[in-house]
Amino acid sequence: MEETKQQPLGLRVCAELAGSFLLCFAIYAFSTWGSAVYGVNVVFSALATALAYGVVTAIFSRVSGGQLNPAVTVAAVLASKTKLVDGVLYVLAQVIGAVAAGFAVVKLLPTSEQVTAKVWLTPAVNGFEQGSVSYSLLTQYGITFSITLAIVVEVIGSLIVVAAAMSSLGEHGEASDRYVLTMAAAYGLAAAFSYPVTGVGLNPARSTGIALATMNQGLTQNPVQQLWVFWISPVLAAAVVALVMIVAQMATTPKVKVADQESLEGLDGAEATSEGDTAETLAENGVAEQAEEAEIRDQQADAQGDADEGIERH
Repeated sequence: MEETKQQPLGLRVCAELAGSFLLCFAIYAFSTWGSAVYGVNVVFSALATALAYGVVTAIFSRVSGGQLNPAVTVAAVLASKTKLVDGVLYVLAQVIGAVAAGFAVVKLLPTSEQVTAKVWLTPAVNGFEQGSVSYSLLTQYGITFSITLAIVVEVIGSLIVVAAAMSSLGEHGEASDRYVLTMAAAYGLAAAFSYPVTGVGLNPARSTGIALATMNQGLTQNPVQQLWVFWISPVLAAAVVALVMIVAQMATTPKVKVADQESLEGLDGAEATSEGDTAETLAENGVAEQAEEAEIRDQQADAQGDADEGIERH
């Protein structure tokens, strides 16, 4: 199979940086400004998330594969779809792009004494318990979304996203024809059930960008203190998906080796048989030559005997 020609590494890294910036800017924007205009809810969040990932992935997938998520990149590296050096640079570019988008959105927010930054930013950050987007509503009933639930939701959502990415990325990290729609559907589905609990993390870069930009904005919960959950959960999901892929490859590889061994044994047997036939043929030829030589000697002896008898008579 002919190897797919990749773009230069520098161009791919720039694509991941620019794509991460546009993606996170869009997510932060509809989570802040959109919440005031449209009212962010589960349906709005799921559709907007799917649309953002779909559009940005379509733009950059032909350059870098459109990974745009450190969890996807980690899985691609572990599954040998992306080189280690490329993966490290991808993750750095993704985080830098997300952080730049976070600070850009925060600077553009219109605030006043009545409408503070906290009002805008609460729906945009990822968190649990006091950091959850549902905290204000849930406290009225004396309940909160715990860290355990947050981890479970983020792991399951990330499993969906990473598995979808790995199933539609090529051997060298290139995007297939169905990659864009697959990723949009995966992110939309994962966002539908993760938004009420964590505000749709699923992407460590996305969580990091807004957390760093809002850590001094007077939120109820400092998002940086809970950020580790939004790195550990997606990376854990990435490791699980990569492990399943590796085990599946190992399960099929021995069958190929056994078939190859049988073929080699068959060739060895054929060669041995051929060598045996050749030796037998040579042996037979040797016996025939010896018999022929003996017959010639007998004829020569008879002729010599006849000549001697003739001389004696005379």
